[in-house]
Amino acid sequence: MLALLFPSASFSAVSTMVDNLSSSGMDRITDEVEALRRLLRGRLGCCHTKSTFALCFIDGLSFAEEAVTSAIHWGLDDIPLLGGSAGDDLKFETTSLISNGKVASDSAIIVLIATEIPFHVFKTDNFIPTDEKLVVTASDPDHRTVREFNATNAAEEYAASVGIVAQNLTPLSFASHPVVVKVGGEYYCRSIQKMHPDGSLSFFCAIDDGVVLSIAQPKDMVESTRAALRDVEERLGGIDMILGFDCVLRRLDARNRQVFRDISELYRVNNVIGFGTYGEQYRSMHLNQTFTGIAFGERQAAE
Repeated sequence: MLALLFPSASFSAVSTMVDNLSSSGMDRITDEVEALRRLLRGRLGCCHTKSTFALCFIDGLSFAEEAVTSAIHWGLDDIPLLGGSAGDDLKFETTSLISNGKVASDSAIIVLIATEIPFHVFKTDNFIPTDEKLVVTASDPDHRTVREFNATNAAEEYAASVGIVAQNLTPLSFASHPVVVKVGGEYYCRSIQKMHPDGSLSFFCAIDDGVVLSIAQPKDMVESTRAALRDVEERLGGIDMILGFDCVLRRLDARNRQVFRDISELYRVNNVIGFGTYGEQYRSMHLNQTFTGIAFGERQAAE
């Protein structure tokens, strides 16, 4: 259970829940965002000096994060967005969201928050691509499942690429040996969720035939995270607290590499509070195996 209170003297917020994602048009979501923006402007008045950011919380088993994130971002214009996909402790059965007393699956919560407190939205990961390629040659995009890589059984080809016997693949294997895709000159993780009895692999994100994935080599998670937080601190002139969304696979990988306590201490000293997620939203992108966050500075830093 996480409870985070934003003082009303410094923050103004409006929110909405969008339900039935599986049957909702993306135009409807963009319209909801634009209505929220009008509502927030009405509350703030014409003479406010506050800056706005957006949070989203999405059903992590909806298979809709990419489309929903894009639709939200489209309605936000230049307002920065971040968020996370709700999970169920790796059971992959049911995930739920709660808003104003309503509990729902197949849904998303969108929150717009305006504040005079300085803030910075950021992301960090800990992997670099290698030359080992996996081309998706057979998939089920609607269910984010890959049956073949390089015209070979998906689990067997992936396992051979990372030096593991296919029968021994576990969530820890996927966390320790991520795959990445190149988009717009940058690499983004496309995390594997689980292996099925037939050797097909389910992903936490959109996947399709023809997608070229690279096996990634992990970097030092503690040092890469420390460097990202140091950069944020320099930008803000100090960190008051951070609201973060930390991928569940990062946590599994941290435990596997025996650096979980070091990461936890790094979060503690930087006043990080937040969620473990099945995926992370950052601006227009749905990401995996990433830490996304919004850091708040001291009010004096903006004066």
